[in-house]
Amino acid sequence: MKVKKQLLTDCWETLTEQKGFDPDKAQLVLAFGDSAKIVLPEQLEYLRQSYPNAAIAFASTSGEIASNNVYDHSIVSLAIWFEKSTVKTIETDVREHNSSFEAGKFLRDAFPDKDLKSIFVLSDGTLVNGSELVKGLNHSEANEVLITGGLAGDADRFQQTFAGLNTIPQPGKIVAIRFYGEALQIGSGSLGGWDEFGPERVITGSDKNILHAIDHKNALELYKEYLGPFKNELPGSALLFPLSISGENQEQKLVRTILSIDEASGTMTFAGNMPVGSKVRLMKANFDKIIDASANVAKQILDKQDAPEVAILISCVGRKLILRDRAYEEIVAARQIMGEDVIISGFYSYGEISPATDLTLACELHNQTMTITTFREI
Repeated sequence: MKVKKQLLTDCWETLTEQKGFDPDKAQLVLAFGDSAKIVLPEQLEYLRQSYPNAAIAFASTSGEIASNNVYDHSIVSLAIWFEKSTVKTIETDVREHNSSFEAGKFLRDAFPDKDLKSIFVLSDGTLVNGSELVKGLNHSEANEVLITGGLAGDADRFQQTFAGLNTIPQPGKIVAIRFYGEALQIGSGSLGGWDEFGPERVITGSDKNILHAIDHKNALELYKEYLGPFKNELPGSALLFPLSISGENQEQKLVRTILSIDEASGTMTFAGNMPVGSKVRLMKANFDKIIDASANVAKQILDKQDAPEVAILISCVGRKLILRDRAYEEIVAARQIMGEDVIISGFYSYGEISPATDLTLACELHNQTMTITTFREI
């Protein structure tokens, strides 16, 4: 595996280029960037000329990750030449399917499973229901494969996100990148680091990702009771107080971020589904635990395999808004575990895709987590 990493701020600059890297042999370019910059035709043209034989996958972001730093209003590109492995790509538009579930199912069935090691997904983050997308990705009765990735971001605006494959990124697009080869070692992990507080309650009214009632009480009114003075700063303050959610038979808890509130109906819209009967608790930020979670994810991966050559870090926009000037610390925390030689890229997202536990490869939609996907050719 040979890699070249570049960063566009005012102009393109090379951050890393491994000895022997051949741009003509690169099969894949991952480009993560600011919503306004990533849709400019000249960015696609530059990457196409730089890596003429590569599939170029785009996602807009709420911040870009490169090396030990977090950037805004930039694009980070990672070109990879897999020397012993095969990459296949496909794109779809959620609006061409009846639902986000059907879009996920289409992508999962698009290629045969023989020798398939992993699928990496980059999805629109506003038009696509992430929970339904991962249900579709998980639908296959064939052998489970590792599925990771993230939902595109749009800073803290939550207006319009973009993804794309070999074309100018657009809203509604979902890209699936499939990796094949026995020499390829791929790892993943996902953790949040948030503190729970208050009593555990039960969802009694919802419509997919729209929450109506908790314990038969108006969901928004109940939520406000716990926020105190922060209720006057809604919806922005909701990023500071997500909910943990777990089903009857699900020991692993997921985190759900509130995207918007509706005062008239008393409802809250989340970045993932909120099924009736699920148990929920309020959560709040613990700065040190949030940063430590990044290191703990890296430890989980290294406990199972060798140090990676490449790591894709996808962290939630809520974490970035909370950590502010300390956001880079969660990047550094991961590097300190994985080693100085690992090449790091990634972005801040509207949702992260990764298995919830080590016991299954079935992917889940996460919010407010640090999710890491690692690659190594052996």
